[in-house]
Amino acid sequence: MDLPERLKWLRIRHGLTQRELAKRAGVSNSLISQIEQAAVNPSVATLKKVLDGFPISMGAFFSLEHNAGRPVFFRADELVKLGSNGVTMWLLGPPGSDRKLALLREHYPPGADTGPEMLSNEAEEAGLVLSGEIEITVGEECRLLKAGDGYYFDTHQPHRFRNPGTQACELISAATPPTF
Repeated sequence: MDLPERLKWLRIRHGLTQRELAKRAGVSNSLISQIEQAAVNPSVATLKKVLDGFPISMGAFFSLEHNAGRPVFFRADELVKLGSNGVTMWLLGPPGSDRKLALLREHYPPGADTGPEMLSNEAEEAGLVLSGEIEITVGEECRLLKAGDGYYFDTHQPHRFRNPGTQACELISAATPPTF
């Protein structure tokens, strides 16, 4: 997919008119039209300005795929491995910035936590404890959840996860919009 086709596809996927994207990016709508029609080849600086209207990085923009062959099923070894502080997370789904949901399998060994700082971002998060136990602090409230228990909260609230138990904790979580 070439640059003009890629830009048009991304704009339509975000439900934006050329005029709306131009306003967000601080450029003229005729420039957006000219890029999409391949009438002009934008400079790197101009393209970055246009992409900031979504927002999306240039790397993510050029790695976007929109074909019908987008994967639907993922084997365990195809999940994206993330984590720190002893916590391991596996992100389910195709790579790219157009995802609307992050679904994670999370593993907290005994004593592991998300770090000393409370986390905060722009999403809603829900999760279900599969095994072990996890202490979750959200704002001023703190709870110890065990297998079968769940949570749901607005992640604007400062929050933290910690495994105070003697066995590993496994949980599944989802966030929208994705924070990964």
